[in-house]
Amino acid sequence: RFPSHNFTLSVIWSPFLLKSETLGSSDIQLYLDQLDRKWTEQYSKFDYVVISGGKWFLKTTIFHENNTITGCHYCQGKNNLTDLGYDYSYRKALTLLRDFVLSSNHKPMVLFRTTTPDHFENGEWNTGGYCNRTMPFKQDEAKLKTVDDVMRDVELDVFQKLGKGLGFGLGSNLRLLDTTAMSLLRPDGHPGPYRHPNPFAGVKDKKSVQNDCLHWCLPGPIDSWNDIMVETILNRERY
Repeated sequence: RFPSHNFTLSVIWSPFLLKSETLGSSDIQLYLDQLDRKWTEQYSKFDYVVISGGKWFLKTTIFHENNTITGCHYCQGKNNLTDLGYDYSYRKALTLLRDFVLSSNHKPMVLFRTTTPDHFENGEWNTGGYCNRTMPFKQDEAKLKTVDDVMRDVELDVFQKLGKGLGFGLGSNLRLLDTTAMSLLRPDGHPGPYRHPNPFAGVKDKKSVQNDCLHWCLPGPIDSWNDIMVETILNRERY
């Protein structure tokens, strides 16, 4: 809290934006027709809201709709469920989110930050992937992975195409904070092996140290996101 500025900054952890449950070591139960009350019940307290979704939708999840299990993602035929894919649940979540924001009587400025890519090379986070580049990519030197491409398509579809006629855009309190393309150019912006201090201390095989090429360094590319966010807030009638 910053009382002298009448300003409070809050961070709410809701990785799916939807109601979700995990019982013991079982798969995540995801309720596609219910937003997470952890954030919706606090929504009316805020003047500015930045929301993002993303990679958590890639986890193994069981889908619930209308009190019925309707499918799953990455469940590998478990209980004879139909694998509907992560794009199905992501679209459901964003559509529910969009409709909630646009129909609410409370009208804070809401920015939805688009998906940001990881930069693992020669493997993934659990198969020896790393990110040791020290310079940004040049334009057209990098390409979105299929996962990020699909998520971005869902975001654009929900917030632009489906939003037409629903009050999205200029004059609305809902904006798209599109950081995907600029983030793609920053393979040098991840902590790599330095997610924790002194990662190589006492380690004989340095290749065994896990790299983090998904989250971002501070200072780093996120500073550019902040610049865009502030510009959008200060000039909301222009964007």
